[in-house]
Amino acid sequence: MAEPDLAARRRIGGGMVNSTVDNAQLRDRIASDRLVAILRGTDVDATVAAARTLIDAGVTTLEITLTLADAEEAISQIVADAPTEALIGAGTVLTESDTDRALAAGAQFIVTPTLTASVEYAISQGVGVLPGVYTPTEIQRGMDLGAAAVKLFPAATLGAGFIKAVRDPFPDARIIPVGGVYVETIGSFLAAGAFGFGVGGPLVGDAARPGGDLIALAARAAAFRTAIVKSRDR
Repeated sequence: MAEPDLAARRRIGGGMVNSTVDNAQLRDRIASDRLVAILRGTDVDATVAAARTLIDAGVTTLEITLTLADAEEAISQIVADAPTEALIGAGTVLTESDTDRALAAGAQFIVTPTLTASVEYAISQGVGVLPGVYTPTEIQRGMDLGAAAVKLFPAATLGAGFIKAVRDPFPDARIIPVGGVYVETIGSFLAAGAFGFGVGGPLVGDAARPGGDLIALAARAAAFRTAIVKSRDR
């Protein structure tokens, strides 16, 4: 049987079949949920358990980074029994080869730390991407490429004021701060015009490591979701 186009790859979970998402679909998802959980785990089983806990807690858009040894196995396990509303992506996708193996494992979108070769490659395949940016020039480039949104990383060194300032010349820029986003800063980032958030350590904590606290993870997930809802309703 012929190998399908990358954008048409499927993942099967609970008897359901889900396709990759394109940039318009990924954009709409983030506009709705606002939160992407970043799991930079050290162990496949722990990462899978943390992902399941997040999904059960209502955080259903996840990024599994390829820095995890055997990340493809983690992605495959997570998507195998994830509910249809879950959206599972791969992070730290640097090359075309990384993109291929992430999608083959079942990832539905990709995230990059910079404007790497994987960005244009994924877009050419019809796959949604969140490229990492840091400067106004890079923000413009990501927008021109047609990315769902751009990932401002590391956001902690720039702060909410940078997003507010850069959206004066780029009012349509969809900027997702990553790195240094906490429950306490959700409101200021949203007020500055943040499109959504990517949150790793402050949300996941030790949960993606062996012996990690999944109960605490569920509590943090609830706190982040509540902070987003409250800030949006202001």
